[in-house]
Amino acid sequence: MQTDYSGSCHCGATGFTYRTGIKPEQWSIRACQCSFCRAHDALSTSDPAGQIAFVASEPELLKEYRFGLKTADFLLCRDCGVYIGAVLASAGSVFGIVNVHALKGTPANLTATAAVSYDTEDVAGRVARREERWTPVTEHPNW
Repeated sequence: MQTDYSGSCHCGATGFTYRTGIKPEQWSIRACQCSFCRAHDALSTSDPAGQIAFVASEPELLKEYRFGLKTADFLLCRDCGVYIGAVLASAGSVFGIVNVHALKGTPANLTATAAVSYDTEDVAGRVARREERWTPVTEHPNW
């Protein structure tokens, strides 16, 4: 059975619904060590068998930011600046992650975070990892 978890930025202008069949105590929570994720104190999770729907009260409020290898768009609110997740468009599909810190009412019993570094990946390796591990995105305000 899948459960929906809602999240949003601080002002509520942007958000997401993360649907997963994985219980929160079994989520894989990653603390990426790149400069962006560290600056935002981001903790990411995903479920390849789940779904993410990103929303915005107005599409122009969702800022897409690319950096590094430029393989994904990192999603931030233009009003309050909160990072809510990221998306990768590849081979006709879109995959994403959500920022656990943006969840409304963080679930109890979350697993410990794992510090991860992807600095040694090239473009092909990064895209392949994300296609395999990230969650299918079903909705995005800028589509």
